[in-house]
Amino acid sequence: QVQLVESGGGLVQPGGSLRLSCAASGNIFGLYVMGWYRQAAGKQRELVATITNGGNIDYADSVLGRFTISKDNAKNTVYLQMNSLKPEDTAVYYCNFVRRSPNTGTYWGQGTQVTVSS
Repeated sequence: QVQLVESGGGLVQPGGSLRLSCAASGNIFGLYVMGWYRQAAGKQRELVATITNGGNIDYADSVLGRFTISKDNAKNTVYLQMNSLKPEDTAVYYCNFVRRSPNTGTYWGQGTQVTVSS
């Protein structure tokens, strides 16, 4: 099992910044990917950014150049620095952990609300 605890959401004005954190605990081993997804009201959950334990990173086109994902391996914590926030970034943001080897498993955090509004 893997437990994920998110923090850092809140209300911010357009153009502002927030940093989300996700601390993982439990069976952190093997080849895995950690990342952030988001789900706006009435919409499907979508990928925001992912990072492998080898450091490979992917971003959704909608956040490229504005969001930065990073990872502190010693703390098993992944961060999402969000700059130049837009109202359309408003959503519940979920931390995700996917183990690919030696066995597979997918885990989700409880979600943290990000609201971008003036």
